[in-house]
Amino acid sequence: MNTKIKYYLFCGMLSAMFGMSSCTDYLDRDPESVISDETAFRNFTNFQGYTEEMYNLIPDIAKSNWVSSFNWGEDEIITIGGGEYLMGFHIDRGNYRAYINKGDCFLDRAWSSTGDRFAKSLWGGAWAGIRKANMGLEALENSMMIDGSQAERDIIAGQLYFFRAWFHFQLIQYWGGLPYIDYVLPSDEKLTLPRLSYQECAKKIAEDFRKAADLLPVNWDDTEIGRRTSGQNALRANKIWALGFLGKNLLWAGSPLMANGVNGPKTYDAELCKQAADVFGELLNLVESGQTQYSLVDFQNYSSLFYTNHQSWLMPGGTEAIMRSPTYGPDSYWRQANSYQVQAMANGDNIVLCPTANYVNYYGMANGLPLSDPDSGFDPAHPWKNRDPRFYNDILYDGRKVTQAASEYQYAALYTGGNYCNDDRNKSRTGYLNYKFIPIGANTIDNDYGYSTALHIHLSWMRLADVYLMYTEAAAQGYGSATGKSSKFYKTAVDALNTVRDRAGIERVNDKYTSSLEGFMSEVRRERAVELSFESHRFNDLRRWLLLTEYPYNIKTRQQFDRAAALDPNADPTENGVRNFREEILVTRNLSSKHYWLPLKTDDVSLYPEFGQNPGW
Repeated sequence: MNTKIKYYLFCGMLSAMFGMSSCTDYLDRDPESVISDETAFRNFTNFQGYTEEMYNLIPDIAKSNWVSSFNWGEDEIITIGGGEYLMGFHIDRGNYRAYINKGDCFLDRAWSSTGDRFAKSLWGGAWAGIRKANMGLEALENSMMIDGSQAERDIIAGQLYFFRAWFHFQLIQYWGGLPYIDYVLPSDEKLTLPRLSYQECAKKIAEDFRKAADLLPVNWDDTEIGRRTSGQNALRANKIWALGFLGKNLLWAGSPLMANGVNGPKTYDAELCKQAADVFGELLNLVESGQTQYSLVDFQNYSSLFYTNHQSWLMPGGTEAIMRSPTYGPDSYWRQANSYQVQAMANGDNIVLCPTANYVNYYGMANGLPLSDPDSGFDPAHPWKNRDPRFYNDILYDGRKVTQAASEYQYAALYTGGNYCNDDRNKSRTGYLNYKFIPIGANTIDNDYGYSTALHIHLSWMRLADVYLMYTEAAAQGYGSATGKSSKFYKTAVDALNTVRDRAGIERVNDKYTSSLEGFMSEVRRERAVELSFESHRFNDLRRWLLLTEYPYNIKTRQQFDRAAALDPNADPTENGVRNFREEILVTRNLSSKHYWLPLKTDDVSLYPEFGQNPGW
């Protein structure tokens, strides 16, 4: 721990508690305006107000400046000629240091605990949140909440333990093991706290998440405390949040990168995976027995997980979203709706974030088989036919109708030379566009998006389908097969995966992929790629699986093809034929072992010896 981090912690606490923008601002205030500890912590209402400042420190990963780049795996590529400043472009080139003080990247920027939409930073905000959690826990320990019931103290403590664990977990995901700060650092104490290993941190995180899960209710609305704000509790931490991230923390700690290091084998820590499976099993048993407010949404409402339109800024997520951050609805008009389209029909910055063709290939067939399987039925002459239904929901492919009004862009022309892809600067570079987060009609021709229609795009930090897939992975790796299962839940690993597939309406995992652990894991990895596509999971998944530097996970491709016949606007576009279907590499990422962790700032690692830099940086 160093003095700069300590400054973050101290200033963050002050700005969160008193609404100030800096330490200097706070010190300049009239002493009579300062809120005393006795007032801040005296009763539940005041203490909860203090605690809820931590929610406002949660970054919204999908909202950074006017164009957002948050998918850093092999899933997305940025158009050239304007997007070279975005973090995804730097990741492709191994320039991880570009994140430092970068306004368009949620990892590190000038941060604030206020509602400023550009000022949500993981690095600064997390340290501030950790200090704030520790101050709150110290106040509880010192009995400063003198007017309150035990139930009120428990629900405050549960939130504080949750946030102390959650902020630490988010930090170590990107930077590896760090000091675990579980007390209020005195301002006059010399800092010598060493960096712990990832698994040492994960153990302490697990202890805090477990405490949070034991103290928090499943649903605030079902408690006397929560009924005071009934209907307004969906964004408050609960038992399901804590169990979900407890399981995730254990699974991540048991994954190859964290278990074995950057040069280790691609094997898991089976014991940690068993622990993770038990936690996920506990959560899913509550869900499937009807004891929670959570359930998978029907596939016909799948898009409601990601956006709402004409619904007065209704937050997306429905019954499936578990943890969501505070949001600012109008931001999504600029950041997402304009960044995924041909720029001639958007109010964007001439930058398009395109799904890579190699990533789109993960969307298999409706029969549940991957495209590469000889029995899949995939036909390169009819590449859009009989695909996974999520392909049609998420991906804009050639010939699909885009605008209701007649225009030169009414039908996607993504064939070689078509007007959707004949310019790599402001159109598709890959033969596809991402429509997972925007409705057809979200363009300047139909004008069915923006402030006037209340288009609200928001991504959850965790949703229920992800929990099913994490249980799948943990149970399979913990017990060594597709039929592995926790004693806490009746479903096997393959059953849980099939639960997600059943919702999408595709066939279940073929028996040929369940006979070996590695064969099954290939389908687990592909299922995560499809179900969680473009939701900022892939980069961290590839890292923890030790696949980031390996072919084919280090390439980004485009598909070229000619139409076999003139477009018939009345025909089913999934049946359209193509000729000369081919794939070519656009980018090969020459990443090395050091790229499995982000570098720490040189200023931070230079202030005392115990706080060392990540290898290679």
